[in-house]
Amino acid sequence: MSKTLIVAELSANHGRSINILKKSIQKAKDIGCDAVKIQTYTPDTITLDCDNEYFQIKDGTIWDGMTLYKLYQQAYTPWEWHKDIFEYARGIGITLFSTPFDKTAVDLLEECGNPYYKIASFEINDIPLIEYVATCGKPMIISTGIATEEEIGNAVDACIRKGNEDICLLKCTSQYPAEIGDANLMTMVDMGKRFGTKIGLSDHTEGYSVALTAAVMGASIIEKHFILDKSISGPDSSFSMESDEFEEMIKKVRECEKSIGEITYEIDEKKAKSRRFARSLFVVKDVKMGEEITEENIRSIRPSEGIEPKYYYDIIGKRFSCDIKRGTPLKFDMVDGFEKE
Repeated sequence: MSKTLIVAELSANHGRSINILKKSIQKAKDIGCDAVKIQTYTPDTITLDCDNEYFQIKDGTIWDGMTLYKLYQQAYTPWEWHKDIFEYARGIGITLFSTPFDKTAVDLLEECGNPYYKIASFEINDIPLIEYVATCGKPMIISTGIATEEEIGNAVDACIRKGNEDICLLKCTSQYPAEIGDANLMTMVDMGKRFGTKIGLSDHTEGYSVALTAAVMGASIIEKHFILDKSISGPDSSFSMESDEFEEMIKKVRECEKSIGEITYEIDEKKAKSRRFARSLFVVKDVKMGEEITEENIRSIRPSEGIEPKYYYDIIGKRFSCDIKRGTPLKFDMVDGFEKE
């Protein structure tokens, strides 16, 4: 199994400070993350500054009472930071990539040398945007949180039409935080079979049990919201994971990967040592030469120094070829006239 790419999603967890953002990137590297992700938009590229009913958040989310515009004013990563933080990430040796929300964001990210592109769940139906991103020729990571099967297929087809077949679909529950019971990770596996792509998880649940399950089920990517310290606060802080827990999650994912291993029936050195405790046939009473072998004088017991138990019924009824003491492993030459097939 290949190594799962573990991504720390920083999103709005920068406290409006480029220094906090850089410290977050450094911390993500220190705890073992493979990549860090940001989001590239401004309030004006993602929505309208309008407070009518269509732009009010009121569906039982943690952001109820805000307009979309005001939320994104708080959450966005300033564009003037981008080149600086991409250079910073390269300098310390960790991959940084972003989610663009319009064509101008894609253009900016291309100038920054963005290596992968993530399409957010709510943009999966924006086929013109997906096509524009796909033409960059970079790996495409597409979140599917609110998508129908048809919309997922349309997004994959859009990438392929533009000559980009390096696609990973992320199973995602677009609730913040999400319930574990809504994860439905079997859908993640099915997406890989149904659409012929790599698969992964964008996780908004609390804790890391869903992430570990996804790793075992074949996720190529696991993305989870990361925050340096929840005292930073912000729109995404309540469902983001702090560094200690994130580091523990990474450790557990790597342990899961090791446990999956490979398909093998070979007896390696470790197995061979343990095999001495397997069952075999032993003489359990003192016997004389010529005495009949019965269920009373031989048994299948541990350890494995005697004849394999599969020969038990072939041996019963035959006779001992010599005197044998109790506790002696039974060997073929101790059985008169026995021929091993």
